[in-house]
Amino acid sequence: MKALVLGGNGFIGSHIVDHLLAQGHSVRVFDRGVEKFRAPLTQVDYRLSPFDDVPALAEALEGIDVVYHLISTTVPSTSNKDPVYDTESNLVGTIKLLNLVRDSSVSRIVYLSSGGTVYGIPEHSPISESHPLRPICSYGVVKVAVENYLQMYHHLYGIEYAVLRVSNPYGERQGHAGVQGVIGTFMAKVVAGESIEVWGDGSVVRDFIYIKDLAKLCEKVGHSHAIGVFNAGSGQGCSIQEIVATLSTVTEQNIQPKYSLGRSYDVPKVVLNIAKAKGEFEWNPEISLLDGMAKTWGWVRAQVK
Repeated sequence: MKALVLGGNGFIGSHIVDHLLAQGHSVRVFDRGVEKFRAPLTQVDYRLSPFDDVPALAEALEGIDVVYHLISTTVPSTSNKDPVYDTESNLVGTIKLLNLVRDSSVSRIVYLSSGGTVYGIPEHSPISESHPLRPICSYGVVKVAVENYLQMYHHLYGIEYAVLRVSNPYGERQGHAGVQGVIGTFMAKVVAGESIEVWGDGSVVRDFIYIKDLAKLCEKVGHSHAIGVFNAGSGQGCSIQEIVATLSTVTEQNIQPKYSLGRSYDVPKVVLNIAKAKGEFEWNPEISLLDGMAKTWGWVRAQVK
């Protein structure tokens, strides 16, 4: 399989690249910049351009079988500040991509959507793919719109697609800017000797998936012919308070966070039902939260030596 990973130099993308290579696939990466935490891989064909460079994107699609679309210019906490930019850069950019795919030899596209935002405030838990879509941030609204365009292009032009509604991935090579990725952000604060901040009282529950488990699922989805939407998470909920407690365990420190006012766009509880993905792709998350956080902590500590 010849795969193009859009956003392949980012956190999730770099791990998908690793797993694709390990399974013997040919990999091309399209991204605006190089990887932050390691040198370019000799086995990878890198194309460095912004997502809105349509000619460069069209060239990157040549000879490709499967496209992994991971690019996003916003995160949930920033998307509501400028919904116009969110829409123009992500939705319009993806429609331009789909037009290129339609006119290319690409047979399949795998899109990473958001299991944490597209459902809005859940009616039940764990959340299945049939749950109503009621996002409460622009990031989630755009993700839902992209999903609908994928379904439309499949209906009109026969493009195979699979949407992965991903929960909260964490692990090695995750950025620590503080805007997304609570585990990585907390660990960066701890290793720097700084206090960590919790929005609200820590009761918010999320579904955390270790990055290598997610990468394995992505590879399986890419070379399948399954069409539709699939949740991608651990299937288990964990509160921010529990994350802090587990962090204390893996770091062997008594961590006491600072608590701030909660944020309006934070859904109280999101846990995904992953039975559909497990059955369709014969996949199962293998790494526990404790083990995954221990691996991540080891990597974070190694960055400061």
